[in-house]
Amino acid sequence: MTEGRTDGTPTDGTESHDPDFPGAFLSFMRQGWRDTALPVTPRAEAPNYAKRRAALSAAFPGETLVIPTGTEKVRANDTTYPFRPGSDFAYLTGDHDPDSVLVLRPNGSGHDATLYMRPRSSHETDEFFRSRHGELWVGRRHTLSEKSTELGLPTADLTDLEATLADLAPGRTRVLRGFDSRVDAAVRVYDGVRVEGQPARDRELAIAISELKLVKDEWEITQLQDAIDATVRGFEDVARILPADRAVSERLLEGVFALRARHDGNDVGYGSIVGAGEHATILHWMHNHGATRPGDLLLMDMGVEGRNLYTADVTRVLPVSGRFTALQRQVYDIVYASQQAGIEAIRPGVTFKDVHRTCMRVLAEGLSELGLLPVSVDEAMDEKSTVYRRWTLHGFGHMLGIDVHDCSNARKEMYRDGTLGEGYVLTVEPGLYFQPEDELVPAELRGIGIRIEDDVLVTSTGAANLSAGLPRTSDEVETWLAEQREAGPRLPG
Repeated sequence: MTEGRTDGTPTDGTESHDPDFPGAFLSFMRQGWRDTALPVTPRAEAPNYAKRRAALSAAFPGETLVIPTGTEKVRANDTTYPFRPGSDFAYLTGDHDPDSVLVLRPNGSGHDATLYMRPRSSHETDEFFRSRHGELWVGRRHTLSEKSTELGLPTADLTDLEATLADLAPGRTRVLRGFDSRVDAAVRVYDGVRVEGQPARDRELAIAISELKLVKDEWEITQLQDAIDATVRGFEDVARILPADRAVSERLLEGVFALRARHDGNDVGYGSIVGAGEHATILHWMHNHGATRPGDLLLMDMGVEGRNLYTADVTRVLPVSGRFTALQRQVYDIVYASQQAGIEAIRPGVTFKDVHRTCMRVLAEGLSELGLLPVSVDEAMDEKSTVYRRWTLHGFGHMLGIDVHDCSNARKEMYRDGTLGEGYVLTVEPGLYFQPEDELVPAELRGIGIRIEDDVLVTSTGAANLSAGLPRTSDEVETWLAEQREAGPRLPG
């Protein structure tokens, strides 16, 4: 984990094809730089992160907890993907920089939190202009004190982390593994036994953080609403440039939404699914190399990730020509009825599985009306059968938050086999998919894929649809699409 040199030679972040600069140039580059401070102010939401760290501390009294954010990932050769911090780390700190590690050490009454980070480098070494981590390459990094002021969190130099980890007590340390190989390698001894991978005790740390994330506080709900509102604007942007009478590429539509996501938020929350025609029947269609066609349907599953990393996840299906055909409308209305039944079923104390069964029964009844089920609805719904799933493929939804599939490490009894609680946010997204090759459906149905997805908050009395800014019924979708086309293209601003 140790990095850096004291003699002025390059640290990490250089490449084999970099030039061999003469000593005179290196000496000259280290001179004449004015020392400036970044203007930082304490973040208003810092107390929210502190409360989360306190809740995690209470779950593991007397133990050291190590939570890394992760490192940059190579895209190709010497280029990397844009860094996105680890969700659990960001949930506990609000920090977005790569390589950082949060360490919570017991102090008798709780834990002392320290953020180990890569601080601003001195101009007396080569790093600031030669390293790909240097400020002439990627911009000015915070000093330790600047970061501490911003986050309300004590900080330490990342180079001190190795000694800290080496000093941890075996059997009294838990690590959030899989994010930073250096940290994983540094903490591998438990109760005198050398282990690899993620031991059960580390798994319990991941579980605890996931289950803390199940209930969203008021600030988190505001972040989600902001991301969802930006997503609504992104769908409007796409509808405004979607022609009714000629083809356009799926990637054009993907790009228009991505512009909104980058302008109004951090990025897209996940790879956008833009499925025209039969591509809508592929659940995670991300090639997006097809094109729209008048008369076909267009399925778009897209979400903006806000600047604090909370993401929306919304799906709409549009009739490219502006109007659904009679058969398209019939299938769409089945899916809408399923989604509406699911939303109406949501309230505190209802099981996740009950919402699933509610949505799936409506879909099964619709499939029966279409003459597709080989058995009765009751027989199809029996857990020993579930033949209806040939055309529904997935469940009704998932938790949503700082991850598009939030709380994924929660125990089954707290999530999939559990009950809903006030403050949960989840998607409701039933769908019907008739594959082009499916010979058990009439030819006119083949290639139709419809999913309607909204982001729903569990309230004290029921459910609130956070993405209600987009229409859902078939009539409303047609009216909305016409209104967007009439309004014409716009740039974010």
